[in-house]
This record gives sequence, structure tokens and C-alpha cells, in this order.
Amino acid sequence: MTLVTLDEVREAQQRIAGVAVRTPLMPCPWADQPDGRSLHLKPEGLQPTGAFKIRGAYNRLAALTPEERARGVVAQSSGNHAQAVAYAARELGIQAVIVMPDTSPEVKVESTRSFGAEVILVAMHERDTTPADLVEKHGYVWVPPYDDPYVIAGQGTVGMEIADDAAALDLDLQTVLVPVSGGGLISGVATALKLTMPGVKVIGVEPALAGDAAESFRSGERKVWPFADTHRTIADGLRTNSLGLLPWEHVQAYVDDIITVTEDEIRDAMAVLARRGRLVAEPSGAVTTAAYLFHGAELPGTRFAAVVSGGNVDPALLARILAV
Repeated sequence: MTLVTLDEVREAQQRIAGVAVRTPLMPCPWADQPDGRSLHLKPEGLQPTGAFKIRGAYNRLAALTPEERARGVVAQSSGNHAQAVAYAARELGIQAVIVMPDTSPEVKVESTRSFGAEVILVAMHERDTTPADLVEKHGYVWVPPYDDPYVIAGQGTVGMEIADDAAALDLDLQTVLVPVSGGGLISGVATALKLTMPGVKVIGVEPALAGDAAESFRSGERKVWPFADTHRTIADGLRTNSLGLLPWEHVQAYVDDIITVTEDEIRDAMAVLARRGRLVAEPSGAVTTAAYLFHGAELPGTRFAAVVSGGNVDPALLARILAV
């Protein structure tokens, strides 16, 4: 498979300009550690749809031909890609149908509908197969959440912004922590960083209860976990049971390591981000901060950036976590 190029990421930057927010690289003095480690956060919850997914979704839809736009699009997602495709489709005047697991957080389902998309709820094991049926029946263009070069290039703009801001801040950035699910985000970020800052380490982070990517990385073979296993984690955006085929190629080419964090560590990181960082992070977005706070011995370097991938958390869940 052909890897996404730096030029494709730069083209994505041009397409999404004025739609996706150029999020800041935030210093976090509260996270300074006795061993000399320091942290900057990339708060993607500030995006119009509350997560980084708008970057890849808009890049994919904006590149469609007029004939493809007229056919409409279909996508599958547990929530953040759903909202991003729905929002991008509304902005571009394209019909959107979104297939979501029936266990998706209600806040994400309602947000997706609010952008004008038709939502079809299915069992989790039907999420990734239903779009193909709808493509065959209605002729929609399928917009996958991660296994697509345009989506990967769009997510790569996160990495480009990190590299540009690190240079502007004269920050000797050594390690970037990125959440991992299907692998679109880490593929794009790693591409952008490795081709502009070759010395930086890119480390993926996922829940131990959905640790298929970490197992794949260790074994050198793309692993597929049962949905019943990955569905155990609180991080609903990271329940994908395997890396995508194209992301797997990028992970092997550019990613330095993938580690896992526990459910308690994710919850604790969410609380720290809210109380100390003044950031609302969904569980999937908090895994990188959890890695920084609780797994320092496993991580190389002392100057870190962590991508907080989204903030679309169920308010009741956040309230319970902050009440502890």
C-alpha cells in the first residue's frame, strides 16, 4: 500500500483551513515532573464537532467529485467520526447517512442528528458491515473512519501543527503521545512528524482492555480482537477491534511504540485534565495524559506533547468521575 505523503498532508491543510480549528500547543506547568519531564497538550476538543475527526472527514468530503457529492455519503462510527462527517456534509451540501453502534453515547448520537445526518443504529458487530450494504443499495460514497488516505492526510494536520508550533516556541520536543484506535490519527500525525522532525518519537496509547494495536506492534502482525473484548473499555472512541490495513502500514513505518493504560488511569487523567488543565476530555482523549502521568518509566525523552483527541464526554460520566 502507498503511504500518505507530506504533500498530501499539506494539501489537506489547505482544504480544511477555515473549517477545522488550528488548536494550540498548550504548556502545562501543573504536569512538570521531578524527573524533569514536561508536557504540552494539543486540545482537539476545541474543534467544531468536539474532536479531531473533522480534519479527516472534511478533507475526504471536500475532495469528492461533483458526481460523488450528488450520490451522498455513508460512514460508520461510534460517535466522533459520525459527527464530523455529518458536519462536513452539511457544510458542503451533501446528504449523509451514519451507521452507529446502538451502545454509542447518547450525546454523540444526538449531536450527529443535529447536523442533519440520518442515523442508523445497529449492533456493534454490524457497524463495519452495514455501510457496504447501503453503498450497494443506494450508491452512497463510503467515508471510512480511518482506512482512507484522505482521512489519514487530514488527521496528519494535527502533526503539522505540532511541528510548526514546536518550532515557533523553540521547544525541543522529544516525544508525542497519540491515541490509537483504528489508526487514522496516529498514522497521519506520525507521517507529518517523522517527515518534518525526524528525531521525535511517536508513541501510541490505547486502553489495555482494547490493546489490539499494542499487541500488533509487539508481534509485528496485525491482530484482530473480538468486539466483546474491546467493548469493555470506558474509552468508547477506542473500541475498534483492529488497526486498519492502511494505518497498519503507517504504524510499521513511522511509530516508535504503542503502550496501554488502565481504566482507572483513564478516569484519573480525565479528572486531572478537568481540574488542573481546565479541559473537558472524553475517555478516549485522556489516554495520552494517562500515559504521561502514570507510565513515565516506559516513555523516552523529557519534553512531551500529548494529543487530547476529543471532549465529547457524557456529562453524567464526567460528573461521576469528578465526584470521586
